Amino acid sequence: MSEDARPDSLNRPGESDAQRYDRNWEDILQELRVTQTGNQILTGFLLALAFQQRFHELEPLGITIYLVLVGLACTATLLSLAPVSLHRWLFRHHAKKEAVLIGNRILRFALVAVALLIIGVALFLFYFVVSLTAGIIAAVVVALMIIGLWVFLPISVRRREAHAHP
Repeated sequence: MSEDARPDSLNRPGESDAQRYDRNWEDILQELRVTQTGNQILTGFLLALAFQQRFHELEPLGITIYLVLVGLACTATLLSLAPVSLHRWLFRHHAKKEAVLIGNRILRFALVAVALLIIGVALFLFYFVVSLTAGIIAAVVVALMIIGLWVFLPISVRRREAHAHP
């Protein structure tokens, strides 16, 4: 379990457990807002593609990639909305801790789905406009950027902070 989701993670000075879970829930909601906006833009783009004149020019591979991307977009949307539904069902049931822990996990899965969607969109666009080879190269470059920015950068910051504040 990640440090920010552990039930025993540190409270801010003068902060109760309930206040910490409220703060953590607000952080999750803010991150979901950002994720949902980007996902909605990509989903809208994908849905609009099927109604474009050149869409019928897609080869079977292109159609397969497109349909996988639509499935990923739906999955990312569902995952991004799941914590909101969870909160609605748990509202006033004194389950904020559980909502935070589950919401954190769901948000991580949503980010994986969005990452795959972004990589797939790069693949699809470069494949359609240039070639399959260009699509694969674009997908690899985007994947490396995501891994660098979304995985290695936070790990690097956490390590520096751990060494600075043992």
